[in-house]
Order: sequence, then structure tokens, then C-alpha cells
Amino acid sequence: MEIRRILLPPYDNNCYVLVDPDTQESIIVDAPSNPDKIIDLAAGTDLKLVVITHKHRDHWGALEALWERTGAEIAAHPADAPDLPIKAQRQIKQGDPVEFGRTSLQVLHTPGHTDGSICLLGPGHLVSGDTLFPNGPGRTRSREDLDRVIESITAKLSPLPHDTVVYPGHGEGTVLGVERQRYQQFAARPRDPDLHGDVNWI
Repeated sequence: MEIRRILLPPYDNNCYVLVDPDTQESIIVDAPSNPDKIIDLAAGTDLKLVVITHKHRDHWGALEALWERTGAEIAAHPADAPDLPIKAQRQIKQGDPVEFGRTSLQVLHTPGHTDGSICLLGPGHLVSGDTLFPNGPGRTRSREDLDRVIESITAKLSPLPHDTVVYPGHGEGTVLGVERQRYQQFAARPRDPDLHGDVNWI
């Protein structure tokens, strides 16, 4: 699988174009802004789908324009899909496949940052949205949400191979084994019972 990435304003969001090398069919993961740049990133491919990792506006600002210009199907988790500006033609849940060409990714439902947050898993690759960044999870609004995102990470992401490359919704990537070690340091320390917001493992 070929992975193309562009960093887009105003919140330094990552937009990914994932391309099947045999057929050149592709999907877009998140559509933050600048639809022209996203379309340029997908140039030369047969775009099939736009996947939105969660409902926050900085991940879908260009979604309506992309749909109008490409006709690509929109996919999101049913818990977050109602908050998108246009209807998601596909509602994707835990374990569902996302297929393009001969490439198949698996949906991991990872609630906590939002109720409908998802990641996409392929061999050696994890597109994590705002579930997991280098050195911590995405921002949470309550202690309960932090507990949920930690459960999502420890139950669904931590068991993956240590050399799985993580492609987050903002900033640079990381490797899952590194994040597992950082989380273990966090988990070994006493924690404020009301901790939430922007949380770092170390």
C-alpha cells in the first residue's frame, strides 16, 4: 500500500491518500481543508472512498467540496456520522473491511476522543485519527472519556505488532511499540482521578 500525506491548515491536520499499488484505486482518510490540494494528492488514482475518522470539524472541512467534485462515497462510524455536513453513504463499524483494489483494511472502533472515533488497520500500518498520537491520546472532555480512550488503546491497539507504524490525525507518525512503552510508564504512576484534556504518557 502506498501512503501519501499532506499537512493542512488551520490545525495542522494530516490528510492521507492510501493507494493500492496494483490497481491504483485509492481512498482518502480525513478531509480537513483545501480540497484542491487533496485532489492533487490523489492525482493519478481511482478514488473510491473518503473515510472520516471522527466528527470534529477540523477533519471534514473539505468533505462537501470533495464529494461534489469527485462523487466518492463517504464513510464514517454511525455514532459520529450524523454530525458530518453531508450524509455518509457507508456506516462502518468494528471489524468492517475497507477495500480498494486488492488492499483491505480493517476498521477498529476506538471511542474516547469521540463516541465514533475509528482507526484503520492494515499490515504494518495503523491510521489512528485522533485516538493515538506520539506520547498520548487525543484530547478528552472528561475523566470518563479518558478512561474510554485508554481502554480503546490498550484493548485494540496495544496487542498489535510492536513495529506497526502509526499515522495520526495531526503531526508526525510513531511506532506502536514505542507508544506501548510510554503508556506503561504512564500507567505505573499515580493518576489524578479527574485527569483529562491533553494527556501525555511521559
